Amino acid sequence: MTSPERPGALRPGPAARRARAAVAALFFTNGAVFASVVPRYPDVKEHLGLSNAGLGSAVAAFWLGALLVGFGGGLVVSRWGSGRVATAVTLGACANLVVVGLAGSWWSFAAALFVAGSLDTVADIAENAHALRVERLYRRSILNSLHAVWSIGAVTGGVFGSAAAGGDVPPVVHFSIVAVVLGLVASTASRFLLTGEDGRPAGPLARPGAAPAPVRRRVRLGVGVLVLGCLATLAQGIEDTGATWSGVYLREGLGAAPAVGGLAFAALQSMQTLGRLVGDRLVTRWGDPLVAGAGAALAGVSVGAALAVPSTAGTIAAFGAAGLGIATMIPAAMRYADGLPGLRAGVGLSLVGSVSRVGSLLAPPLIGALADTWTLRTGLLVVPAAALLLVLLSATIARFR
Repeated sequence: MTSPERPGALRPGPAARRARAAVAALFFTNGAVFASVVPRYPDVKEHLGLSNAGLGSAVAAFWLGALLVGFGGGLVVSRWGSGRVATAVTLGACANLVVVGLAGSWWSFAAALFVAGSLDTVADIAENAHALRVERLYRRSILNSLHAVWSIGAVTGGVFGSAAAGGDVPPVVHFSIVAVVLGLVASTASRFLLTGEDGRPAGPLARPGAAPAPVRRRVRLGVGVLVLGCLATLAQGIEDTGATWSGVYLREGLGAAPAVGGLAFAALQSMQTLGRLVGDRLVTRWGDPLVAGAGAALAGVSVGAALAVPSTAGTIAAFGAAGLGIATMIPAAMRYADGLPGLRAGVGLSLVGSVSRVGSLLAPPLIGALADTWTLRTGLLVVPAAALLLVLLSATIARFR
C-alpha cells in the first residue's frame, strides 16, 4: 500500500493495535539513544582532550557507518524479518551507548560512533518496514505519527542528556542508565510486534496487460529510487540547515542574543513534530503527493520571505513553518520506497535511505561554502531552492506505486 486508504475500510484488530504501540516504542527508543549522546559531546571532548576538528571527525564516523551499512541493511531485514532485526539492533544500540561512555581515546570514541551509526541505520530501515506492515493492516496512514514519536524520543533523550551534563553525572554512568531503561522498553515492545514474514504491498510497476521489458523495469525502478531518495534528501537538508545554520544566522547575521539563537531550530523541531501528529489525517484524506507539495510550498515561501525581509521573529517563525511543511515528506518517501515493485522487503527503504544519506553529507558543506563566498543569508537561499524542487518532485511520486 503506497497510498493509504480512508478510515473505515477495515477496523484494525487487537494484534495490529498492540503492534502499533510496540513499534512506536521502538521509534521512541531509536530517537532517544543517539540524542542522549549529543549533549555530552563537550564532556567527551574535554575528557579525551580533543580539538574541535577531532570531535567533528569522530562524529563524522557515525554518519560514515550509517552510509556504508545502510546499503546492505535492507538485505538483513528481508533475510531475518523487520521485527527481529528492529529489536536486535535496538538492543545493540543500547549496549553500544556504554561503549561510547567508556571510550578512552579518539580511536575508540570514533569506532563506537561508527558502530552507533551502523546500528542506527539498520534500526531505521527495520522500524520503518515493520511500521509500514502495521500500516497496511490499518489501511490508512499511521507512519507520520510514528515519526512524531521518534521526534519526541529525541527531545526526551536530549533533555535528560542536558540534565545529566548539568548535574555532572559521568557520561558512562548516564549512558548505562539510559541503556538499561531503553533496553527494557525495547525488550518489552518486541513481545507485541507482528509475527511471520514481512508482506509486500501490492502495486504493479506498469498498467495491467502492459508488463514492461526487464531493462525498462530496472530503469524505472532506478528512477524511482533516485526520485524518492532526492525527496528525502531535500527534506532532510532543510531540517539539517535549521539545525546547523539557523542559530549562526540569528546570532551573527541578525545580532540576536545567545539565548535566542536556538529558538529557530526549536521551532522547526516542535512544528515538525506537530505536523507529523496531524499529518496522518491529512495524508489519508488528500494523499502524500498533495500534502507534501503544499508543505514544500509553505516551507519555501516562509523561509524565502524571512530572507527577503530579515528579522529575528520572522526567521524563527519561518523555520517553524518549514518544519511544519516538511513533516510528512520523509515518511512519504519511506512509504513509496517500501512499495517499489520487484524488491524484497526492506530493500527499497535501504536504497532510498542511502541516497538520502549521501545528500545529507553534502548539504552542510555546500551552505558553508556559499556563506564563505558571499554571506550566510545567501547560503540559506538553498532552503527555498530545495523547497521548489520538492514541489516538483512531490507531483511525481505517485508514479512509483
